[in-house]
This record gives sequence, C-alpha cells and structure tokens, in this order.
Amino acid sequence: MDTVTVLRFVAGLVLLVGGAELLVRGASSLARALGISPLVIGLTVVAYGTSAPEVAVSVGSAWQGQFDMAVGNVVGSNIFNVLFILGVSALITPLVVAQELVRRDVPIMIGLSVAVLLLALDGISRLDGIALLLGLIVYTVWCVRASRSKAGEPAAEFDAEHGHPRPSGWPRNVGLVLAGLALLVLGSQWLVDGAVAFARWFGVSEVVVSLTIVAAGTSLPEVATSVLAAIRGERDIAVGNVVGSNIFNIMGVLGMSAVVAPSSLVVSDAMLAFDVPVMIAVAVACVPIFVTGHCIARWEGALFLAYYVAYTAYLILQATQHDALAGFAWTMGTFVLPLTGATLVLVVWRSLRSRRQG
Repeated sequence: MDTVTVLRFVAGLVLLVGGAELLVRGASSLARALGISPLVIGLTVVAYGTSAPEVAVSVGSAWQGQFDMAVGNVVGSNIFNVLFILGVSALITPLVVAQELVRRDVPIMIGLSVAVLLLALDGISRLDGIALLLGLIVYTVWCVRASRSKAGEPAAEFDAEHGHPRPSGWPRNVGLVLAGLALLVLGSQWLVDGAVAFARWFGVSEVVVSLTIVAAGTSLPEVATSVLAAIRGERDIAVGNVVGSNIFNIMGVLGMSAVVAPSSLVVSDAMLAFDVPVMIAVAVACVPIFVTGHCIARWEGALFLAYYVAYTAYLILQATQHDALAGFAWTMGTFVLPLTGATLVLVVWRSLRSRRQG
C-alpha cells in the first residue's frame, strides 16, 4: 500500500465532508426562505444534502461496474445511520420523536428496506431505478406540501446560532450548492479508488469495505449534522436527518445507481443473506423505540450503539474467518437478540398500558 493511495483516501473523506457542509448550508438557507418546517427540512433538504456523498460514491461505483461497492454503501450507510448516529445523538440528549415521523416516515423506511430485498433477488434493473426515483419525487412533494399546508407550522429555525447561516441571497447559496457538489464528485472518486485498493491489499472483499469503511465515511456528514442538532436542541433535525437519509439512500442513491449502471445491479448472496436483512431489522427496531413515549432514551441510544459495534465485529470476524466467529454468532443468536427483542416488547407493552390507564 503506497502513501499516495492512503493520502488520496483521507483527502477524499475530507472533501466529502467539506462538500456536504457547503451543500447543506446553501440548501438549508434556500429551504428556510421557502418557509419549510424544521422536521421537513431534516427529512428532505438536510437528509438529501448529507446523503450527497453516498450519491457520489454509489453512482460512481455503479458506473464503473463495482456493484458490491454501490449497493453495500447504501445498505451499510442505512445501518450506520440508525444504530450509530441515533445512538450517539441519544446519548448526548434524549431525542423526542415527532408523531408525524412515526405515523408516516418510519413505515415508509421499513417498506423501502423490504423492497430492496425483493428487488435484489433478481438484480435491481434500470426500470426499478426509475421507479425508485419517481417515488422519491412523490415523497418529497408530499412532505413539502403537507408541511406548508399546516397552519401555524413554525418556519425553519436553521440559523447561524444553530450552526447554519441565515439566508443571504440566492446567488451565494446556489454557489455553495454547486461548490459542494464539485467537492463531492472529486472526493468520492478518491475515496472509492482508495477503498478498492485497501480491499485488495488486505485481502478483504469489496462488500466488507463498502459496508464498513466507505459506509461510515460517506455518513460522516450525517454524524456531524445530527450530533450538532442534538447538542443545539434541534431534535426534529437530528431524527429527521437519519430517517430522511435512509429513505433517500434507497430511492435516490440506489435508484440513480441502477439507472447509470451498465447492467442490473447484482447483489451478492452474502449481502442478501445477512446485511440486507439486518438493514430491515434495524428499520423495524425503530418502531418500538420510537413509539414508547415518542422519545429515544439514553439507554436505547446505548443499545443502538452496542449493536453497531456487534455488527461491525461480526463482519470483521467473518472476513478474517476468525476462530471466534462461531461462538460470537451463537451468543448473539441464542441470548443477545432474543433478550433484546423481549425487552423491547416489554417496554412497548408497559408504554401502551400506561397510556390506557392515563
């Protein structure tokens, strides 16, 4: 592994984060001028903007025929967004979850996660990609119209005090968006090249690299945005950014990747058997946690974070065929997962019972 490859990989991550920051700043100011609510800004403008690295990496990989990288980045990012980002954000401060998010957007996220599994069984075709992109347009228009039709809905409080500038003119904001996109394109190319080189050097499959290093790297803008939003008290932004990013990753990122790919996106058997089901399970896990008082408590955030560590550990053990793999998998399947499921069911039952008694 030469030094130039390492430097290009690191520089690619830096450019991705910097480009996403510029993009989010410009797009947020433009959205605020249109009077869109904080939750919808988190679900759309901020989520789509912070997902721009995923767009650049997955679309670029699909164009080059690196399907494992293209799909693995989406699946890995969605798992990372929920388990790691919501986990860290909730540890900082308990996150209040809007009822609108639970009723509308979380079911959409779950449905799309299941759709990925069904579409991937025979390869995600160009027609599938077009359908996903059309769905994204419908979803975005629906969110914006629903937000603006609500009387008394507060305008987006996304100003300089909370880490984002006040609207300062269309030319400047459009310039920020274009500059951010340019950095994202360059950064994504360097990151993909470096990730592929790492995979070959260490003898690790592109699937594992895309699910871990690339997925976490392209999700850094989401990390920064949600953590900052949690610190600043913008909890709708923190949670909406994660859910909106996951929805956009599937309909937007995967959709565009399928459209530009030279053939249908073929998903590896290993990803179909394990990682895509994990993505679905993570999305479903949001339901009991989100509905219990419409708040993600610190212990629930710690649970999310612990599961991300366990998921990453499993991928590493599997890639290296470590002797501890069998014992780790048995422990998780026999004790940890059933115990967690029982705990969540008990928490939901107590929550529903207390509401009825109240």
